[in-house]
Amino acid sequence: MPNNIIFYFTDQQRWDTCGCYGQPLDITPNLDALAQEGVLFENAFSPQPVCGPCRALFQTGKYPTETGCFRNNIMLPSDIKTLADYMEKDAGYETAYIGKWHLASDGELEKKPVIDHTITAVPKELRGGYTGFWRAADVLEFTSHGYDGYVFDELDQRIDFKGYRADCINDFALEYLDQYDGSKPFFMTISQIEPHHQNDRNHYEGPEGSKEKYANFVLPEDLKALKGNAAEEYPDYLGQCAALDENLGKLVAKLKEKGLYDNTVIVFASDHGSHFRTRNTDDHLNGYDDYKRSCHDGCLHVPLVICGGPYKGGQVVKELVSTESLPKTFLALAGVDVKDAMIGENLLDVVEKKDEDRPNEVFAQISESRVGRCIRTAEYLYSVYAPDAHGGLVAAAELYADDFLYDLKADPYQLNNVVHQTEYNEVKLELRNRLLNWIEKAEGYRPEITD
Repeated sequence: MPNNIIFYFTDQQRWDTCGCYGQPLDITPNLDALAQEGVLFENAFSPQPVCGPCRALFQTGKYPTETGCFRNNIMLPSDIKTLADYMEKDAGYETAYIGKWHLASDGELEKKPVIDHTITAVPKELRGGYTGFWRAADVLEFTSHGYDGYVFDELDQRIDFKGYRADCINDFALEYLDQYDGSKPFFMTISQIEPHHQNDRNHYEGPEGSKEKYANFVLPEDLKALKGNAAEEYPDYLGQCAALDENLGKLVAKLKEKGLYDNTVIVFASDHGSHFRTRNTDDHLNGYDDYKRSCHDGCLHVPLVICGGPYKGGQVVKELVSTESLPKTFLALAGVDVKDAMIGENLLDVVEKKDEDRPNEVFAQISESRVGRCIRTAEYLYSVYAPDAHGGLVAAAELYADDFLYDLKADPYQLNNVVHQTEYNEVKLELRNRLLNWIEKAEGYRPEITD
C-alpha cells in the first residue's frame, strides 16, 4: 500500500522557534527527533505570507494570482481541481481535514461578507473536494480562543471543545486514527491555528503558565533590533509552539500504537512566520497591527521537516525551497505526477539533487498590506511594491517600484536596506531581471519596475 501522508501545518510560526533551526530553549523535541530521522529543509520559504492565500495555494498548487484568492476572505473557486480531488479520485486515498480552513467565505472581513461561513458549518461543496473525516471551522480564530471553542463535523454538526485549543484540534486527529480501518491509504491535514495571535484580543495565547515557563527566552536578532511587541508576546508565542510540538509527539505515539508509523510520511510546516509588528509600520492599512504581509524572512522563512517513506537519514537540505511545492510533493508521494498542472517541484528531487542546474532562489507574492513581489537567493533579498495599487483590492500591478534590497552576508537580519546605494546597482538590476522572469512565468505578463 502507498504511504499514508500527514500534513501537520501551523499558522504564523517562525522557523527559529524550533530546536532543529537553532532555538536555544527546548521548545520542539518531537519535531527535532523527526528531523534527525527524516529530512530538514534549512531554507524553506512561504510563497504568500497571508493565511487565506497560502491555504488556497496549498489546496490547488496554483498561485493566488491564478486562483483569485489573493487576500483573506476570498472563497476557493469551485472549478479548480484540488489536492483532495487528486488524492481521492486519482490516487485512491481517503482524506481527513482538521482545524482551520479559511476558504469558504467571500467578501471583505471589515464589512458583511457576501457568503459568510466564518462561524458556521462549511457546506460540503465548499470543502475543496474533501469528502471524508472533517473537523474544521472556516475561521478557527473566530470560533475559538486559546482555550475552548467549536468546529463542525462532516455532517455539519457543531462540536464544542474544552481545553487548550491546540490539544483539542490534535485530539480530533487522534480520533481519526482510532477509527481508521486501513482499507485505503489516508491523507490527513491537521491545520492548527497556533501560534497565530488571537484576533479579537490581539495577543498570542500560550498555555497557562507560558510567561513564567519561557521567561528566559532569547529574542531573534531582527526582533531584538526592531522592537515591535515581541518582548511582551514571545513567551506566549513559544508556549504555543511548545504545545504544538507536544501534540506532534502524541500524533507520532498514536501512529506507532496503531502500527501505522512505518508506512506514514509526516510533513511539518507553517503557512508563514511573524514579524511582531516590526515591518510595514508605515502602511496605512495595517500599520502596527500587522504581523506578516511582508517579504522579510520573519514572515517568509518557515520550518519544513519531512519524515517517512523516502525522506530519511537525518539529511539537511541547504538549498532554498518554497512551500509552494508541497501540493506537488504530496501527490508525488501518492504516485501522481501532475507535471505542469501545479507550480513548484517535487521536493524529493531536491533532496536527491536530481537537477544540477536548479536555480537556488524562491519567489513570493504579497497582498493585503500592499501589492508586492520578491526574490530571495542565498545572498540577497530583493523586493518591490506597487505604489499605485491597494493590496486588498487588486492582486497584481503593471508598475512596481523598489522596496528593499538586503545583502544577506553582510546583513543576515535584514536591518540595512541598500536598495538605493549605488554600489549595489549591478546586483539590483540582475535581481530585478530575475524577479521579472518569475513574475512573467507565474502571472503571464512582464510588468515595469522603477527605482
